[in-house]
Amino acid sequence: MPSNKILEEKKAVVANLAEKIKNAQAGVVVQYQGITVEDDTKLRAALRKAGVEYMVIKNTLIGRACEEVGYGAIKEHLHGMNAIAVSATDPIAPAKILKEYADKIESFKIKAGFIDNGVIGEAEVVTLAETPSKEVLIARLLGSIQGPLYNLAYGLQAIIDKSGEAVPAEEAPAEA
Repeated sequence: MPSNKILEEKKAVVANLAEKIKNAQAGVVVQYQGITVEDDTKLRAALRKAGVEYMVIKNTLIGRACEEVGYGAIKEHLHGMNAIAVSATDPIAPAKILKEYADKIESFKIKAGFIDNGVIGEAEVVTLAETPSKEVLIARLLGSIQGPLYNLAYGLQAIIDKSGEAVPAEEAPAEA
């Protein structure tokens, strides 16, 4: 039977993890078995740089913390050696970085995740990881807005040029 001190420590770990999960925009559970120390160091550095917290915690403690915040469905994915990565600021960063490593290391597997107050499976995490960054999406939006405006301007200029209403360059007033 565990002592009261150990039980209190475990309760503190669960409460701390539950608070992090509750305040996170997204998180991903991975099986980290088979990763080398060198790869693990690179992975942790990449996650830290992106503002993602990566923790190796016992499955029972992860399960209890997830259950506390309403993500109890994650418990079915907690078999083997697992870690959890949570991000309070970027919902795509954990999935994107962990997928990159899962593609490189065969035994490193994405198991599940959570986003928008719901649990998602491996396939949804991979789809989330393949989502372009915010900057790319903004650039695509601006490009799609800009294209029709340019076409309108070119069309109007062609009409003006064809009808002969355009002022020839030599007759145009000089700019000061």
